Amino acid sequence: MAERLDILAGRVAELIIGAERVVVFTGAGISTESGIPDFRSPGGIWDRFDPDDFTYQKFIRNPATRRKQWLMLRDSGLVTEAMPNPAHHAIAELYKMGRLDCVITQNIDNLHQKAGVPADKVLELHGTMQRAVCLDCGRRYPFARIKLRLDRGEELLDCEVCHGILKPDAVLFGESLPEAVLKEASLRATNCDLFKLVIINLSSTHLDKKAVVLIRAKAGEAMSQVIAELSQRLNR
Repeated sequence: MAERLDILAGRVAELIIGAERVVVFTGAGISTESGIPDFRSPGGIWDRFDPDDFTYQKFIRNPATRRKQWLMLRDSGLVTEAMPNPAHHAIAELYKMGRLDCVITQNIDNLHQKAGVPADKVLELHGTMQRAVCLDCGRRYPFARIKLRLDRGEELLDCEVCHGILKPDAVLFGESLPEAVLKEASLRATNCDLFKLVIINLSSTHLDKKAVVLIRAKAGEAMSQVIAELSQRLNR
């Protein structure tokens, strides 16, 4: 019989209390409750689009690929005004409690920052969809400006200054992870004392057997319970 969520959350709370440097690692699952579809699950992004069409190399050399990618971003739900869900707010609460070293995330949605985690505490391994960058002159454009152009029907976006290729400031297939962010994330992960010990995920992962606490629940429900248990213990 599965253990109750409050008991599991209590264990996580005790681990947090006993740790000095807590690192949280997040992936697409934390943002599905905000209405942002993930990539690999049934009904996800790659059920509707072929990932082979979205490599960095194809984006650079083929205007048709660039057009397809901008249309995918417009129609997929990735480029939205999504708001943080309880899981994001719970992680932000960890920061407010002084219990969070940093968040390392694969997500490109900016929801940790919207929830209240300072930008310098969020290490975005895959970049961000909150801006586009010109590959020629380096000029950056905020998401709101890009969205206006997409909503007007533009399909092939270029730089407004030099007319160079505009690319989402997120990492594409075949593109290297941002070196400085990867280096910092590796350093934080190596030096933390609570990381990868707790897994919150609805489906199984290859690290489940290594987890000190394994919670099968939605991220928002589980993290809200963890914060409730943590607050209760700290206020005793």
